[in-house]
Amino acid sequence: MGHEATHVWFLDTVHPVLAQRLTAAGMRCHDGTRLTREDLLHAQNLPHPVEALVLRSRLLLDAATLEALPKLRWIARSGSGLENIDLEAARARGVVVHNSPEGNRVAVGEHTVGMLLALLNHFRSGDASIRNRQWQREAHRGRELQSLTVGICGYGHMGSAFAERLAGFGCRVVAYDKYLPGWGDAPTAPRPLPHVEPVGEAELRRHADVVSLHLPWTAETRGLVNDAWLAGFERSVILLNTSRGPIVDTAALLRALDDGRVVQAGLDVLEFEGRSLEGLDGLSDVASRQTFEALLAHPRVLLTPHVAGWTHESLVKLSTVLADKILGTASA
Repeated sequence: MGHEATHVWFLDTVHPVLAQRLTAAGMRCHDGTRLTREDLLHAQNLPHPVEALVLRSRLLLDAATLEALPKLRWIARSGSGLENIDLEAARARGVVVHNSPEGNRVAVGEHTVGMLLALLNHFRSGDASIRNRQWQREAHRGRELQSLTVGICGYGHMGSAFAERLAGFGCRVVAYDKYLPGWGDAPTAPRPLPHVEPVGEAELRRHADVVSLHLPWTAETRGLVNDAWLAGFERSVILLNTSRGPIVDTAALLRALDDGRVVQAGLDVLEFEGRSLEGLDGLSDVASRQTFEALLAHPRVLLTPHVAGWTHESLVKLSTVLADKILGTASA
């Protein structure tokens, strides 16, 4: 497919290397960071045609929006999640969709390891106790990662990056992914992997001390981690979520923390985030606000503001990966 003179609208800010490379290839890049969904629905009023889009999560590209963009050839989503794009509608219209999970997988893997180490060694409460002029050594006795079994739910770019970074700690790593051949409930031992054992869901539930979620946000995964799911583990677990907030039912997690099914939790994402992932938009009702306040007050929960994949290095890599894919220079 020729790239010459393709009009590309950037709906979100990404690293400038992407626009630089597309421009060098003959494309015309336009600032669309102030465009609204209404603007896209009336794209005929824009000064240039919408033939390609670059975005993160600010706008929802649903079927109606895509229908209003008859000249659209491709969409480039900076990052991994595609929940804000109607993939079926895009496919039906022949619109190619690119994303770039390769660009921030290292960042997510490292952040997840960091959260786990912080929980095991009580970094947050240890720091706070010293600032309160207390010296509580026994209260902050940690656990060694080497002695634990880490279970990974979802073994795509992010889950595999986490497993790779656990290799040096000497812990057992098991992973379950129902959509990978041989990785379902009756795993058939795919090619040997140096960092992880493919297992079925029942096996993961039987052995895991730590459960880390690396799943996409879909109709299937929304609210997946509920009371029943958390009750299915044979031992108390540490829960980590660096994927998408709505996968975890926060009220159910708090109940599990209170009754001992979950020992600690590390959350980089919350179900109260808006679809744009830029803030907490889901606190409009009393129940949600109360649940959120209880989460903030819980001493065994560690929170970060959706920054697991948000590093200086990943900012560049996300755009570089997209440029490679769009221009057809990505390695097979």
